[in-house]
Amino acid sequence: MTTTTQPSGRAAMTARKDAAQGRSMPGMWRAGLARSGVELKAFFRNKQSLIFTLLFPVLLLLVFGSIFSGTVKGTQTDVKQVFMAGIIAAGVMSTAFSGLAISIAIERDTGTIRRLGIAPMPKSAYFVGKLVRAVVTAVLETVLLVGIAVVLFGLPLPSTATRWATLGWDLGLGTVACSLIAVAYSALIPNSRSAAAIVTPVFMVLQFISGVFFPFNQLPSWMQGVAALFPVKWMAQGFRSVFLPDSFAAVEPAGSWELGRIALLLALWALGGAVLSALTFRWRGPRVN
Repeated sequence: MTTTTQPSGRAAMTARKDAAQGRSMPGMWRAGLARSGVELKAFFRNKQSLIFTLLFPVLLLLVFGSIFSGTVKGTQTDVKQVFMAGIIAAGVMSTAFSGLAISIAIERDTGTIRRLGIAPMPKSAYFVGKLVRAVVTAVLETVLLVGIAVVLFGLPLPSTATRWATLGWDLGLGTVACSLIAVAYSALIPNSRSAAAIVTPVFMVLQFISGVFFPFNQLPSWMQGVAALFPVKWMAQGFRSVFLPDSFAAVEPAGSWELGRIALLLALWALGGAVLSALTFRWRGPRVN
């Protein structure tokens, strides 16, 4: 389980004292920058966060990368390379969805969210901090996974500027979408003790049905249809277009990479996550059973 410790109680007391003395509320960007620093320090100081969020996908990469062999049916593409492109999407989900949703549940139990809610700071700064944390950790996770895949398993780096650009927007849109979904999904978590049990099954199931562990074209058609409803499938497809040869697009469900559709759907998931977060997020403390 991911845990987090944050000096928000003292910060909230200081903010209330400043308000009582007539000092103005800090601007959103200044407060967001300060909150981002708190989020990153809390994450990197917590060994459990680092192990569960960052190193779990690395462990999956090492284990499954050592097991897989052969080529995908109907192509000359190594199964390992297909898996490694997919595990990057799982890494983004680990940092931006699982880690974030669990940390919000813990902050609610410790009273951090309630104290920040009454502090005289722009409430948007809290979400800016969460997004910055998610983006920084997702980029770090991606660099880590790609580096290991290239060095140990021969994954080729993107060969053109266009592919590098696709890697950038796929990673960015996917991270924002997963982060905002995590904020909304945290409303379903009653307390920090049950957080991992509620978040982890979703994380694992979406990996299995989204083409991470198995080539997507080899999954049952009904499973492909379910996976297409969620962003992980589209992230993984975008990453395949970056690292795999263009000939592999022939075995994708539409017979092409569908990059425009990927960008549109990830953007819609980000927008939907933002709306759901606004509707469901509450500045409250722990639930009383």
